[in-house]
Amino acid sequence: MKRVRFRDTGGNVRGGRWTVEDGEPVVTAAAGPYGRIAFGDESYDPDEVDILPPCEPTKVVCIGRNYADHAEEMDSELPDRPMLFLKAPNAVASHGKHLTMPSGKERIDYEAELGVVIGEQCRNVSESGAMDVVAGYTCVNDISNRDDQRREQNWVRGKAFDNACPIGPLVATPEHVPEDASIELRLNGETKQSSSREHLIFSVPELIAEITSYMTLEPGDVIATGTPEGVGPMEDGDEVEVEIEGIGTLKHSVKIP
Repeated sequence: MKRVRFRDTGGNVRGGRWTVEDGEPVVTAAAGPYGRIAFGDESYDPDEVDILPPCEPTKVVCIGRNYADHAEEMDSELPDRPMLFLKAPNAVASHGKHLTMPSGKERIDYEAELGVVIGEQCRNVSESGAMDVVAGYTCVNDISNRDDQRREQNWVRGKAFDNACPIGPLVATPEHVPEDASIELRLNGETKQSSSREHLIFSVPELIAEITSYMTLEPGDVIATGTPEGVGPMEDGDEVEVEIEGIGTLKHSVKIP
């Protein structure tokens, strides 16, 4: 199933299913002429409603250097355990929006990532039981303000500013997302990142077990599993697309004052 949150034409916040005309879930396209959002007996054109973040996380737990090729391009060593940092709810932004970035910065980067959406409150989860707490997967752009990230240890200015975490457009249940699902980011239509979740250093179950040994995860919380190589800067007016096989395409543009 593919779940989406949206605001309908009457201003009501709804949760629905993103389907195509024959009733089967959308697999590769997150929007377009063949996609419909179903809520009860009603059906909506995705272009005619306001797509919201597909969940409301109390926190986004991000993983650093979880692809060897990205660690290499950043001239960094591979970690011996998952590198964790947090983004607060203020950072969450939604599909289809024009997102304002911090002003006066020399470099603000895109980072395409697979997002794991937690389905129930959980603590001290074993690797073997980790998938039992997963509601599904979504697309994430872990936007990074490199100017400040390089100057601080906790990365609050570098990673947790407003609009630093667009997610969506929907949550796909795990059976839709292959173990080797492709992950791609396009900037103004040009492919910049192209990889697969099979190249993760630490798998989804390993990440859940490690994170929940330290903190409680709540329903709707998101784990951003790390980005592959190819990260780079965005400029004012750029159009960004993060596409993950089995989920769809998260789209947004950026305004950099």
